[in-house]
Amino acid sequence: MRYHRGIQRRKTVVFVNAKQIMKIFEETAYIRTGGSPEELRCAQYLQAKAAEMGLQAELLPFEVPMAQMQEAVFEVDGVEIPCKGYLCAGTSEIEAPFYYLRNKDEYSLSQCRGKIVLIDGYLGYWAYQDMLTYGAVGCVTYNGNVNFSDRDIDQRELRNYVHQGKRMACVNINAKDVVALIDKGAANAKIRLKQEEYTGTSHNVLLELPGEIPEYITFTAHYDSVPLSEGAYDNMSGSIGLLALAEYYAKHPHRYGLRFLWCGSEERGLLGSKAYCAEEANLKDCVLNINLDMIGSIMGKFISCVTAEEKLCHYISYLGSEMGFGVEVSQDVYSSDSTPFADKGIPAVSFARLAPHNTASYHNRYDTMAVMKGEQMEADIAFITAFADRMANAVRCPVKREMPEKMKEKLDNYLGRKRANP
Repeated sequence: MRYHRGIQRRKTVVFVNAKQIMKIFEETAYIRTGGSPEELRCAQYLQAKAAEMGLQAELLPFEVPMAQMQEAVFEVDGVEIPCKGYLCAGTSEIEAPFYYLRNKDEYSLSQCRGKIVLIDGYLGYWAYQDMLTYGAVGCVTYNGNVNFSDRDIDQRELRNYVHQGKRMACVNINAKDVVALIDKGAANAKIRLKQEEYTGTSHNVLLELPGEIPEYITFTAHYDSVPLSEGAYDNMSGSIGLLALAEYYAKHPHRYGLRFLWCGSEERGLLGSKAYCAEEANLKDCVLNINLDMIGSIMGKFISCVTAEEKLCHYISYLGSEMGFGVEVSQDVYSSDSTPFADKGIPAVSFARLAPHNTASYHNRYDTMAVMKGEQMEADIAFITAFADRMANAVRCPVKREMPEKMKEKLDNYLGRKRANP
């Protein structure tokens, strides 16, 4: 009977209500990139929100690479194209033939030698390593949409794990300019970058609620944003979810200890969660990670991504059916703060509501509170709380603290240790 009473309670009791949720979105509607003063402002805001609940959260600083761009110039056939230079890509000036890498076959890659190369998509680890291997001297990426009215250019960076000490000049431009360049048959290009690089500080925010036993569950959500975005959907939504969970558990029993970790600099390569997981003591008695990243949107399906044994997928599916709450569950690696935990052998599960890109996009100026709904946030949080309550009050955490081999392989692929089969 206790079990069934618990289900009903989770349907009706949500302490961070729809009105409060939308107010938090409004109060955090500003860009907060990792390591910036605005990110610290948001960390302190979350700390203050916890204090309003009578809870004490602490700021945990960690070092992050930073750069101040002084000059970024991109010219094609003598015409300057608006650009933003990649932060942490060094200071240099290069001039070379321009080449669009349409395909990733060996012949296409062989044409990169001695050229400034345009690629589709993000500059990930393997894309960068391929260009280095085949002799590219510079790289151009792009963002935006040719059908949108804006000409925004995202400020990107050359991440440490991508370049691993071998840096080349990279710039980012708008999609409209890319189409024009290729249409006109661009032949030669020049990149000039000048920047000051230094070590800065980002912050995680940690709140702990002791349980009846030493073992604990860690909840995570990142609160930083990308340079173009207010980050309401991605991911103040998950951060609000953590506030709601913390407030709930401050007033309800839990056998397991609970840690709530708002992660900084997630958008810069999961830096906050990686810094936290690098300290072995932080994971010593951790039995499970529950991660929230992009919930509560007006549109979209609710999903759960399990980086743990497959049995947990079935458990969550059954719970959704039991509660009349639609959820699509997969066993995979989610590109969020759950990944560093899973990489350390901690079973991890991420929850998200994924909207179609034409109804709630992210990593751009259109990620605002306009795509969010307080009542949908309440519903998503209620389901997550129902799942969390079963774990937090379990006699024994039912999820094995053992990473399946196929998940280890996926983690190796995601983290650039091994290349996925084509």
